[in-house]
Amino acid sequence: MRIGLITSAPDHPVLAATTALLTAGGHHVEAIDPTAGPVGQAGPSDPPADVYLLKAHTPAALALARGLEERGVPVVNPVAATELCQDRLAMAELARRAGLPFAPTRAAADPAELLAAVEAGDLLLPLVVKSRHSRRHDLVARVDDTARLRALAEQWPDEPVVAQPYLPSTGWDQKLWVVAGQLFCARRRSELAGPEHTELPGGDDGFEPAELSADRAAVALRAGEVFGLDVYGVDLLDGPGEPVVVDVNAFPGIRGQAGAPEALAALALRVGGAASGVPRPRADGAGVGSATPAPADAGPGTVAG
Repeated sequence: MRIGLITSAPDHPVLAATTALLTAGGHHVEAIDPTAGPVGQAGPSDPPADVYLLKAHTPAALALARGLEERGVPVVNPVAATELCQDRLAMAELARRAGLPFAPTRAAADPAELLAAVEAGDLLLPLVVKSRHSRRHDLVARVDDTARLRALAEQWPDEPVVAQPYLPSTGWDQKLWVVAGQLFCARRRSELAGPEHTELPGGDDGFEPAELSADRAAVALRAGEVFGLDVYGVDLLDGPGEPVVVDVNAFPGIRGQAGAPEALAALALRVGGAASGVPRPRADGAGVGSATPAPADAGPGTVAG
């Protein structure tokens, strides 16, 4: 089978490990740099791959993937789902309609509009202010006073933004990653954490899926259904309280998670096999490279660990 990677960084750890598994199984993996021109437009002697993994989220990458979908080539994750996760307002609105415990989110044309709302008493501090459209090096800032908000208005004068209430936490985030229903997790220090949050309570950022409460695991798995994603991340505030989702990411970087490359390789083969008629490998990753049929009871919701 031929598997394509839409990425400018095929050496990313999870992609490199997935590629090694697939090539060891006799499959061909080709990395397509979305900045190098269109893909899937070659003649009949060079048809597109059986499935593409959409890791890059730039406009060029999305346009490339959309062209493949229009030709009937499967893309993981679908372009529409990937784009939805890049619009933080649309993401929040869909999540809350679906009953996910997403942080309340308000949109504004720019930070100056938020400043006017705060000064008018229509919006309370502290806030988290983010670029509405998620991208590399976008705006994500904690705002505790009007001076900080005024500075953002000067630095980002034309930036559409969203605002969320700043909610107390340990200063760390629970990073939950899902690959075809298999759950992985870790704790990462929040980029909004203050100097009082330099260390995680207990002194260890290790976080095993077995430690994850059932309600938090359910939220992570439900997010995939709501957004139509197979490979994604869900960020939850760390702490003992009810889960609060602050972000959903399509195909994030999943680093240092044992079993993630196997799950991703198996997913690529299942999706590609379904499109090409090749028997599917098992959902637990066994049979990657051997096209072992999936057992009847295989399904989403597996917790790695």
